[in-house]
Order: sequence, then C-alpha cells, then structure tokens
Amino acid sequence: MYRFSRSIYRELAPRVVEDEWDECANKQKVLDACEGTIRRLTYDRRYFARPAPTLFNDVRPYFAMCDQLFVWTVIERNINLALEFLSRMPEGVGLDGRPPECNAHTRKGTPCQRRPLPGRDYCPSHKHLEETFEGAELALETLDGELQQLAAA
Repeated sequence: MYRFSRSIYRELAPRVVEDEWDECANKQKVLDACEGTIRRLTYDRRYFARPAPTLFNDVRPYFAMCDQLFVWTVIERNINLALEFLSRMPEGVGLDGRPPECNAHTRKGTPCQRRPLPGRDYCPSHKHLEETFEGAELALETLDGELQQLAAA
C-alpha cells in the first residue's frame, strides 16, 4: 500500500515550499501525512469517510497557493486508485497477511484475539456490538408512512 503514498509524495515533492531553517522538514511532513493517510485507509477504511480531503487539509500549508489545485488533483486521483485497489482485495486477509481480528476489547482491556464473523468487524462473542441500522430504517419507514397518512387527511 505504500506505493500509493510514495506515488503521491513523488508527484508533490518538487512543489513543496522549503523551510528556511531545515530544507527537508516540510517534505518529511508531507511524506508522513501521505503515509499516515494510506495506513489509516488500509486498516480503518470503514471509519475513514473522507480520506482525500483529510490528506489535502494536512498537506496544503506546505504548498504555494498557485499549486493547490494540482495538489488536490494528485491526492484525489491516487486516493481513488487506492480505494479501488482495496475493494479488489480478497476478504479475510489483511494487507500484511494476518487474518483480521475482532475490534472489541476483553474485560481486562486487552484486544480480543478471535476472528470476526465473515463480512463483520466483531467475533461471535462480541457481535452484539456491531452497528445495525435495521431498527433505524424500520422506524424511518413507520414515520414516513404516518406522514403520508397525515398529508392525505
């Protein structure tokens, strides 16, 4: 996955505005932001709603105003490629080759070591923690039906 962060960095590095005291400081900050975003996208994709705007906001202070559109274009293109690559990955194996682990913690505070259910984030012992939206959808349908009855009356 680091090929995506390195690709972003290689395209953006020549346009980074240099710091007057340390020539490499701003480039290092841009590289760290790129790698951090791709790492989070890899391991926490479900809860990372807007990776491209987040990365852009992290790195935009290190570029001139005239380069902002170029920076956004590069970031958006590479993040979309990374998302497409991740969507094609087989389920059940992480990028590092380890099987996924349950997102819950035990009573002692240590991470649960069990495998989650297929297509889920939690193991059978912690499946009650899984976010479900069925109840919310049913309540919304009921409310919608009631509103239609009131409008018809």
